[in-house]
Amino acid sequence: MAGEQQLTQSRVGIVDSEVTWDKFISQAKNQGCPIVVHFAASWCLPSLAMKPFFEELALNHKDIMFLLVDVDEIKGVASKMEIKAMPTFLLMKDGVMVDKIVGANFDEIKKRVGGLMN
Repeated sequence: MAGEQQLTQSRVGIVDSEVTWDKFISQAKNQGCPIVVHFAASWCLPSLAMKPFFEELALNHKDIMFLLVDVDEIKGVASKMEIKAMPTFLLMKDGVMVDKIVGANFDEIKKRVGGLMN
C-alpha cells in the first residue's frame, strides 16, 4: 500500500498460552533478563491506548523482555499473577514479580521500567 510506513518488527512477545508464558519466563531467568508484562484486554480502551507506548518502551530497553498477555485469552496466567484490573503492568526479575502498576500511567511506567535494570 503506497504511502504507509513500514512497521518495525515488534520486540513485544505475545503470550498465547500458559506454556508460552512458562517458556518466556524460563528463557528470561536463564538469561538473567528482567521482564515487563502488559496485562490487557481487547475491550479495554486504556489497554489499547498503552500498546504503542509499550512497543516504544520495548524498542528503547533492549535488555528487558517485554510481554503482552490478553487476560481474556490466557485466564490462567492472569489468575496466577492476581490481575484484577486492566491495564496492569508487572515488572519481574528471576521469574518473580518485583513491582506492579495498575492503570495507564505513562510517566510512572516509564520511570519504573527505567529503574528495573538498577
